[in-house]
Amino acid sequence: MKVSDLPLAGVRLIELDVHGDARGFFVERYSETGFASHGLPIRFFQDNHSRSAPGSLRGLHYQTNPPQGKLVGVIRGRILDVIVDIRPKSPTYGSHVTEELNAEDGRLVWIPPGFAHGFCVIGTEPADVLYKVDAPYERSSEGGLLWSDPDLAIKWPLDNPIVSERDRRLPLFAAYRQSPPNW
Repeated sequence: MKVSDLPLAGVRLIELDVHGDARGFFVERYSETGFASHGLPIRFFQDNHSRSAPGSLRGLHYQTNPPQGKLVGVIRGRILDVIVDIRPKSPTYGSHVTEELNAEDGRLVWIPPGFAHGFCVIGTEPADVLYKVDAPYERSSEGGLLWSDPDLAIKWPLDNPIVSERDRRLPLFAAYRQSPPNW
């Protein structure tokens, strides 16, 4: 596996070794030894699986108590993954990074606590996203930012995405800045 730092401190791109032939492929998506050797988390609390229709957008979500990190990958389809730094003391506070993740190349993204996360499905097929989280889900401490906030200036590749009612009502980053959690 190859691990590289993305422009937001702590966010890492993980490129896995995909072994393919005429039958298909094999990839080791998680190895405690491999992850530990690259300074990545090795303890995860649960695995989550979401399926999203083409044109869907999910996010931008985060959790504060307990803070939750995510290891994100795709096993079907393609997504544009979006990560926003929401740590007030960070030099990249309010900045974001995007990565295309797909079912073919074995790339994962590690997103530590202190980041808002979202994605949209690109292409014509549904996307199945698998993500491990390093802390339990706690509804009372979940939060989010409006995906279309002009202050975040995220260039989503969809003109009219399918967005949940909940995600349409998320606050702007300006409201978050008024009373951010203590990351």
